Amino acid sequence: MNAPVETSAAEAQAAIAEEFAFFGDWTERYQYLIDLGRQLPPFPDERKTEENRVHGCQSMVWLIPSGNASRMHFDAASDSAIVSGLIALVLRVYSDRSAREIVETEPAFIQEIGLAKHLSPTRSNGLAAMLAKLKAYAAEALAAK
Repeated sequence: MNAPVETSAAEAQAAIAEEFAFFGDWTERYQYLIDLGRQLPPFPDERKTEENRVHGCQSMVWLIPSGNASRMHFDAASDSAIVSGLIALVLRVYSDRSAREIVETEPAFIQEIGLAKHLSPTRSNGLAAMLAKLKAYAAEALAAK
């Protein structure tokens, strides 16, 4: 199943909230997250470098930006199934958007789908670190404009 391409980060967040509303409990939601993570594009091992690593995550997470302020793309991967699912959600909201939209978009979907309550503190910290790094890349692109 291919996710629809939403035209804005806000639309992506609304669609994510709608999808998660279908699931009755967190066992099903975690399974859905794992399935989303499995759909991430392949991430070459040679790109899993210290330079691309997101620090602050308990699992290994790598994030690589490309593009410029008008449209930024992110590739990311993790060695954890659930974290890969979180990456899939984050990329859906933030990748292939303008740097300005990335910087201005708050990750409301995390609260809306109940993730904030169901992630361990280390995963929450890791998610926050990944979002901070992604937004920092976008801010750098804006500054370089």
